Amino acid sequence: MRLFVLRPALAAFLIAFARAAAAGEAATSSAFDPKFGPDWSIHGQTTLLWQGYPKIRSPYEGPNSLPGVGQGRETWTGTAYIGRRLWDGAEVFINPELDQGFGIGKTVGLGGFSNGEAQKGGSVYPVLHVHRAFFRQTLGFGGEQEKVSDDLNQFAGKRDVSRLTVTVGKFSVTDIFNDNAYSHDPRTTFMNWSIYEAGAFDYAADKLGFTWGAVADFNQKNWALRAGYFLLPREPNVNEFDMDAPRRGGAVAELETRYALFGQPGKLRLLGFANTGNAGSYRETLANPQLNLEIDQTRRTRTKYGFVINAEQAISNDLGIFSRASWNDGRSEIMSFTDIDASLSLGAALKGTRWGRPDDTVGLGGAVNALSAAHRDFIAAGGLGVLIGDGQLKYSEEKVAEIYYSFALRAKTSLTFDYQFIANPAYNADRGPVSIFSSRVHAEF
Repeated sequence: MRLFVLRPALAAFLIAFARAAAAGEAATSSAFDPKFGPDWSIHGQTTLLWQGYPKIRSPYEGPNSLPGVGQGRETWTGTAYIGRRLWDGAEVFINPELDQGFGIGKTVGLGGFSNGEAQKGGSVYPVLHVHRAFFRQTLGFGGEQEKVSDDLNQFAGKRDVSRLTVTVGKFSVTDIFNDNAYSHDPRTTFMNWSIYEAGAFDYAADKLGFTWGAVADFNQKNWALRAGYFLLPREPNVNEFDMDAPRRGGAVAELETRYALFGQPGKLRLLGFANTGNAGSYRETLANPQLNLEIDQTRRTRTKYGFVINAEQAISNDLGIFSRASWNDGRSEIMSFTDIDASLSLGAALKGTRWGRPDDTVGLGGAVNALSAAHRDFIAAGGLGVLIGDGQLKYSEEKVAEIYYSFALRAKTSLTFDYQFIANPAYNADRGPVSIFSSRVHAEF
């Protein structure tokens, strides 16, 4: 079995990072608020994530296969969250970020990919991106108010429970839609794409996960209704956007209901989406042998639609459970996210209060991912998806299990150890299974 160890330089970085985070926390309260004043919000985060896996069964490989020999890879991000109040209820934010590294296999070979920090592409050296630059206006309608804490892209204060919030600019669709208290952020919770997100939710985004759009969010005490419209890439899995927004784009709508079950809070979200963009057809490509599986030759304006059912439920003050079911029609190419046409995930997160570590978290989750009949036939014939394509396919559903333990080092600084077991990687029963071991250091100020 091949063994994996962190390179000495990476280990040294982890030690230096932990020391810097500790020092940074002590300086935060005095360094920013007095200097910039209440109309500024200045925060930051950094996340270093390493993953590795040993040799797996791999009788054949294609262009998008997870390498059979095994390997280790790291990703690193550093983000600034800068906000400014403009007038009553109006705020503007910008988030420049440095990104570096690759996912295992250079972020291919799995439908439910293992590292939520890994980008499609990646870079050996840090690259600067501006992932978010948006304007937000909140209109309160009076009545009961709620407290808002100081946080990333969020000012401290109070706001009306009954309100309308309009957001316009560049951000991620999932900044607003498909939230979940127990599984939504790969920097602090689960890492697998099909557990921290809804696998079949093909939300509009470039290769880095962001897009331009507008959202209106109407909130009441026990429910909320939000809808948005976003730019799609001009073709699947590229960074250039289709600017013909009146004819092509991604629409999302979500109804969120809030309730109490046996005295504990819960939420249920029902989401629908429709992407009208330039995409190829699996069946049309297979029907014409002269195309040699070049699906881009069948690209034209098509609509992909789907839904997400997203539930979270507190069992106690320390234990919560969650589940997501997602589906899309699976007839045309995935535009932005990953090669999943149906997915069901379930999991739980437990705080460490019982063993004297109330800021620690242990999480256990799993997902079952599937392809549509047309999609699997295309991959079996040798076609390539966004992340998968072994040259041939003995189809079986991809099954993911993940467990993590997050140690709180200091406030908003954590060290996480994570294990994932994935059966039938990229839906191929001829390959794998694969065991993926991860470590992650994350800090915020």
